[in-house]
Amino acid sequence: MTRTAPPDTETVSGQDYAAIIQFYAGHAQLLDAGRAEEWAEQFTEDGTFAQNVKPGVKRGRADIAAGMRKGIDALAARGLTRRHWFGMVRAEAVAPDVVHTRYYATVFETPRGGEPRLYLSTTAEDVLQRRGAGWLVRSRYISHDGAETVTPVEAVEAVTGAGA
Repeated sequence: MTRTAPPDTETVSGQDYAAIIQFYAGHAQLLDAGRAEEWAEQFTEDGTFAQNVKPGVKRGRADIAAGMRKGIDALAARGLTRRHWFGMVRAEAVAPDVVHTRYYATVFETPRGGEPRLYLSTTAEDVLQRRGAGWLVRSRYISHDGAETVTPVEAVEAVTGAGA
């Protein structure tokens, strides 16, 4: 039996899927290493970042980097290390050189000298833009499992392109 993609989406090639997984591995490792500015450079210049647990949308690399730097510094001051684990990545081509991804992310937290524990479980939706041989995040929306949503619908639409 031949399976086809839904009419409004197209599956990505195996080569593109592998490149996207490699991108996410490097992207998460930059964040886990505390390199917020380099991590934010992997967003487009006008990229957006939002979470269902925080009001508003971070817009542009400088804003995204500043927000992440603040969080990373707070973790370091508390003696905590975090590790992000991405899985169940679905990737669909939505335009030439543009891919929508949806994936699960778990975050583990380890206090200095302590035991690791599961800190957070989320679902993420990204719009990736091909740049040269690689990918950049054009928009990201993170939905924390079990959390009340505080991000306005307009912010979600701005990041995910829903409603457009």
